[in-house]
Amino acid sequence: MNKKIKKSDKKIALIAGALDLPFFTRDALRRAGWDVCVIGLKNFYDPKLNPDIVMRLGGAWPAVREARRRGIKKLTFVGALGHPNLSDVRPDLWSVGLLISILKHQRGYDSMAVALNKALEKRGFEIVAAQDVAPELTFQKAGVQTKVKPTSRDKKDIERAVDVSHTIGAADIGASVVVDKQVIAVEAAEGTAKMLDRVVGMRKQHKRNSGVFAKMTKPGQDLRIDIPAIGVDTVNAVAAAKLRGIVVNTKTCFVVDKDAVIKRANEKKIFIIAID
Repeated sequence: MNKKIKKSDKKIALIAGALDLPFFTRDALRRAGWDVCVIGLKNFYDPKLNPDIVMRLGGAWPAVREARRRGIKKLTFVGALGHPNLSDVRPDLWSVGLLISILKHQRGYDSMAVALNKALEKRGFEIVAAQDVAPELTFQKAGVQTKVKPTSRDKKDIERAVDVSHTIGAADIGASVVVDKQVIAVEAAEGTAKMLDRVVGMRKQHKRNSGVFAKMTKPGQDLRIDIPAIGVDTVNAVAAAKLRGIVVNTKTCFVVDKDAVIKRANEKKIFIIAID
């Protein structure tokens, strides 16, 4: 017999950063039956999101108090943060304690995410991966998702891109690469979008489309906070870079507005392939 899910187990706080992903995540969670409390991060969230609570970085206590009042124990993080203005970060006492706990255990970007999760869990919250509770936002089945299919030449680039992604991901360098027979770009601290901008600049004189962009999950990556994602802008950038396709993982990479992404890829004659 299936265990009946308590009403409190379907409550969740969505910590929302910038861009469109918080909108799609909120709506997908609600369709899945979740009671969603949206917490907008000040200076980052889109005002159209109309959050239930606004929280500034370093000032978590009011949001924590409200979440506890509502009986919320599950948290999920979505949306970009960019570079915060440090002058706006004025930690309250609760946040200072959290920060101290994080700094004791973090030794790099990935370990910082793990340390944050552990610190929050010690304070009574369960951090959940948004793609686990809203699976419709990812490609659930492996294979080509578009009308355009990869050629045998593309498949060689795909294999190379996946291999390189795993290598740099294991070293906590990045997880996005561009391969056209050889590796022509690797994501670093700049982020995926700026990496693709570099490739666009490099390939202005490129005569024919070739090569692939791969955005993969790092080995051991904590997907509860660090969420890989692609969207229509990604497709447009890949097309502008005169690449042939996009490679992502199933079940872990968010596809922001999946229908629009697939439509745009078909229009631009870009293939998208998801791999396990």
